[in-house]
Amino acid sequence: MQTAKKGDQVKVHYTGKLTDGTIFDSSEGREPLAFEVGAGMMIKGFDAAVDGMEVGAKVTAEIPAAEAYGESREDMIFDVPKTNLPPDMVAEVGQQLAMSQPNGQQVPVKVKEVHEDKVVIDANHDLAGKDLIFDIELVAIG
Repeated sequence: MQTAKKGDQVKVHYTGKLTDGTIFDSSEGREPLAFEVGAGMMIKGFDAAVDGMEVGAKVTAEIPAAEAYGESREDMIFDVPKTNLPPDMVAEVGQQLAMSQPNGQQVPVKVKEVHEDKVVIDANHDLAGKDLIFDIELVAIG
């Protein structure tokens, strides 16, 4: 039987969970996720789990934070003076924002703290610093 290898186009169904069992994403009820194995389109641990699977196989992959979205980094948390925010904006903890990088790319960020003169912004991925568990089923190669 054919096994998935680097360079193959594959389709998978998956459920992503935190270590406490909380589901954060799933392809259930949707089309399978399509990607190229080893092309860097997926987090490292997910890619590695699919590499070598046979069509129809199911695997549960426990992926440490370092092979998922990385560790939460302090240098990705920074202060922004309120004077740099739009004048009509009322910042709230947990609020999702988008920041523009010098190249024009939009980066999702979250308001971590709100103070009188500044807001603390966290640009880490929501799943940074978290170990993840994925139930994966390989449904097609090619």
